[in-house]
This record gives sequence, C-alpha cells and structure tokens, in this order.
Amino acid sequence: MSIAHQLLVILPSLGAATVVGLVIAAALVRITRVVNRRHPNSVRTAALRRLIGPVRSGIPLLAMAMVVRSLRLPGATIGDLTHGIELALDAVGTWALARLLEAAEDAILYHYHIEGPDNLRARRLQTQLRVFRRILLVVIVIVALALALFSFPSVRIAGAGLLASAGIVSLVAGVASRPIASNVIAGIQIALAQPIRLDDVVVVDGHWGRIEEINLTYVVVRVWDLRRLVLPISYFTSNAFENWTKTTADILGWVHVEVDYTAPVDAIREAFLHIVADSPDWDGKTARLQVTSLGTSTMQLRLLMSARDSTASWNLQCEVRERLIAYLQRTYPWCLPRLRAEIVEGAESADGERTPRGATQAALPPPVDRSAAP
Repeated sequence: MSIAHQLLVILPSLGAATVVGLVIAAALVRITRVVNRRHPNSVRTAALRRLIGPVRSGIPLLAMAMVVRSLRLPGATIGDLTHGIELALDAVGTWALARLLEAAEDAILYHYHIEGPDNLRARRLQTQLRVFRRILLVVIVIVALALALFSFPSVRIAGAGLLASAGIVSLVAGVASRPIASNVIAGIQIALAQPIRLDDVVVVDGHWGRIEEINLTYVVVRVWDLRRLVLPISYFTSNAFENWTKTTADILGWVHVEVDYTAPVDAIREAFLHIVADSPDWDGKTARLQVTSLGTSTMQLRLLMSARDSTASWNLQCEVRERLIAYLQRTYPWCLPRLRAEIVEGAESADGERTPRGATQAALPPPVDRSAAP
C-alpha cells in the first residue's frame, strides 16, 4: 500500500475520531457544569476549572487510538501511529495529573484564606500544600519522561549499556546536582518544620518584607518598597533571620522621645494613652510610657504599644510620633530638647587660657532617634 493511499485512509479516520472526541468532551464538560450549578461543590468546581484542558485533549486521543486499531493498514504503520498516540496520551496524562494536584489544592484551601486577620492555620496549610505539590509535580514529570523515552526500542537497548557506567554517571550527577538537591531537601524541611510560611513578615539581611512565594528551590520576599528579594530556599535553613509572625501576627511597637527634664511625665502619659485609644491601629492590649534613660540634658521616654500586625504597628508608631510632638509643641513647648548654655566670666580653661567675658559653654543636643524601621 502506497503512502498516499495510507494517508487517504488515516487522515479522514483520525479527523472523524477527533471531531467525535471533541463533541463527547464538550458534552461531558457541559453536563458537569450543569450539575455543579444545581448542586455547588468546592471539589467539583476546582476539578472542572483545572481539568477542562486535559479532558478536551485526552478524549479525542482515546477516540483516535480506538480508530487506529480498526484500520486496515500495514503493521508497521499501525505500530507507528499507536506509538505516537501513546506518547501524546502520556503527555496529556502528565498534564491531567498536574492539574489534578492543583485542583486538590484548590479544594482543600477553599475554606482557608490568608487575607483574614487570624490566618496562621491557613498560611501553614497553604505552605505545606504548595511545597509538596511542587515536589510531586517534579516526580510525575520525571516518571513521564522516563516512560516516554523507554517506549523507544533504541533507548531501551542503550539503557543496558548505560547501566555499566552508572557508578561514574551517578558520581558526576551527584556532584553537579548537589545545590539542587540541597534546596529540595530544604524545601521539604520548610514544609514540615515551617520556619517560614506564605505571607509571613520577616527581616532578612536588614530587609523587612513578606514571604510572597515559596517555590521548590527559591523563596521570594516582597520588600516593603515593593522590591522582590529572591533567595535560595536553603538560606532559611542555614541562616538566622527574623520572623515576626511565627506564632501570631500581633506585635509590640515602640517609640523613643527625648524631652527636657522639666517635662511633666504624667501629663505626657495621659496624652499618649488618649492618642493610642483614638487610633484604629491599636488593638487595645498594651500601651505604656516609661522613662528608660537619663542623659546629660534630656531624658528618654519609651512609648510601648501593641497592634494586630506589623503594618498596623508601623502606622501606629508614626501616628504616635506625629501627634505627640504636636501635643508637646502646643502644650509644653519648653519641654522639647533644649540647648542650655552657661555664661562663665573669667573662668580658666584646662590649658591655662582664660575664657573671655561673655563666653559660653554649651551642651550638645541629643542625637536624633533613627531606630524605627518600616
């Protein structure tokens, strides 16, 4: 049988099988949508959204495989067509498994949202599911590629020869893939021990930000100024970092204020308590003012306050600074840090020189508070 005659048999048959398969797939999707609309279900909704593509590709391939077996063609042609369809089914099956993992993740996380204020459990579950899904996806792709390659007789024959040099190949591959393997192992450790989770607030190398992505080999931290800090996932198992939301999201913030010794601490404390009570960012738990340091010309007040999360804490600290300074300027302007000078007439300095009449000796102003960070 000539090639042209074979094509005249193959193309119409495969075309008809494709059309029939697409019709069956469309009907199946339509029926599933109608059933899901009448009886909503989170699992069915996630599966329908994720598996439409594999279903529309897989059913026509199954129809083509059934048609090919019934064609009257030479055995070699039937074998080649069957092999090609099997490879396509292998790819679609891998795609379907990957989408099925995503659908399962969507169904589990349907009732767990990280947007809420108390989202610790949701972030823990979401982190574990995403890491393990990516690990399973890598395993599925590797197995699918192996099955596809070993479906070729030449590859199976070459595989027997490769086994003889497997020791050397394994040694070279082990050395070359050591960073990848360490990152994968670190990903499993993070999924189980969870030193970080999605949406955790962390400080890494002086950068304040949130965990935006946890991938199989790297982590993306969204810095407060919208930059992205990309780190290997093994960094979080081998280096120290701060996690502000490890157990809870609430946090204590503080503000240092330098005031003159004539400042009325009790009145300032009452004003501070009124400011935090009036702020929507205060969670109502902690608000305290204490004198924590005494300098040569000023005393230091520490204003401690609690908030529901780090963002609210930062906003509350800024609000307290602004409103407290305005209060002092309006009510006790003489209590702000002042530069005192003493007029010494005819005093003799350490080097024996006499200070001229009217000269002054002044104390330096206190350093500016730069301790706050976003």
